Amino acid sequence: MLIKYKKSMEKIAMGLLSFMPEEKDVKKLQQTIKEYEENQNWQLYLWKEDEDVLGAVGILINDEKRQIIIQHISVNPSHRENGIGQEMVQAIKDIYQEKNQVCANDLTGNFLSRCEEN
Repeated sequence: MLIKYKKSMEKIAMGLLSFMPEEKDVKKLQQTIKEYEENQNWQLYLWKEDEDVLGAVGILINDEKRQIIIQHISVNPSHRENGIGQEMVQAIKDIYQEKNQVCANDLTGNFLSRCEEN
């Protein structure tokens, strides 16, 4: 189940986002989390199953182009290859179905392409 990020989930979200190569640096990671907390066009969601948070997906809402850009997506390594990433992408598409397009950025393009193949 996709849940919206709250400040109380900061450590969990940072841990999940740190699995992305571009977010390894702690200062960069803190900056990213701050952007999700303060910028209304940046939204972060966490994937929860039972009591465990297993994944994170961050989006940028581009109202002018009616796009949702998936800019971060990460799944706990011990839960990868179970379709969680695909489920997160589908949940984002369901939440933002009024937008014309859910698309990727340079960091998430390969993953999103693989999701659409399946």
